[in-house]
Amino acid sequence: MDEAADDREIDWLRQGPFVLIHVAAVAGVVALGWSWRGAALALALYVVRMFGVTAGYHRYFSHRSFRTSRAMQLVLAVLAMTSSQKGVLWWASHHRTHHKYSDQPGDVHSALRDGFFWSHVGWILSRKYEPTDTSRVGDLAKFHELVWLDRWWWIPPTALGAGLFAVGGWFALVWGLFVSTVLLWHGTFTINSLTHIFGNRRYATTDNSRNNGLLAVITLGEGWHNNHHYYQRSVRQGFFWWEVDPTYYVLRLLAVFGLVWDLHAPPPHVVAGGRIVGENPSAEAEQVPVAPPATVSGA
Repeated sequence: MDEAADDREIDWLRQGPFVLIHVAAVAGVVALGWSWRGAALALALYVVRMFGVTAGYHRYFSHRSFRTSRAMQLVLAVLAMTSSQKGVLWWASHHRTHHKYSDQPGDVHSALRDGFFWSHVGWILSRKYEPTDTSRVGDLAKFHELVWLDRWWWIPPTALGAGLFAVGGWFALVWGLFVSTVLLWHGTFTINSLTHIFGNRRYATTDNSRNNGLLAVITLGEGWHNNHHYYQRSVRQGFFWWEVDPTYYVLRLLAVFGLVWDLHAPPPHVVAGGRIVGENPSAEAEQVPVAPPATVSGA
């Protein structure tokens, strides 16, 4: 087996928990029967934990698009990690690599280059991307509590599951953890696998990132992916009032209470510049690109 093939090998035995949670979600719903109350619980925890992913993993830890206290930083880290998407250093380091090489050799999950399965979930399960590359997250690695959490990333989701079982037994565990987590995983993964394929291109970037309103709803605002790739540091993914971005709305509310501050919004000249002529929905990456404005160091 050549080195490239070995890099992409998936150790299904080692990734057994990922498979088992999918099985537990389906088997649990079949065993317990359909429940609107259960679906509401799954959706509520999906939304809360998706906010942890979008505001925590992505906008704060990966792009530093706002500032907060060390205590609130820890809260965001734990909330994000209840999603069972590994540690904040792991998540941020791979995401910054994605931006550095987006749709080019070196991109960890390019749907254009590597296909749907790899970009959606294969790269997460591969041996190649299992370690955390701390060279890209020196700004985060100086916090001992984040390093500890990154090593023991399974503790927050396990604690959530234990709490749900203690409060509501198998019903709460199945709907609140297993069903909600499976939906959360694949909701998050659509940004990697679909937003470089389906949607509209407003800005001429060096990749094939696209804006997709449906995915923005599913991911609390992350679907405005072309906007994001054009100006990565923005705390707002939706640049215009009609581009729904619930994560940004919650961050604005937290800012009112002083829990976060220095929310970095795109300047007017950034929003107005770099347009693809006519904002043609079918415009492809072969459009003459312009260099995106300044991004977060290391991203």
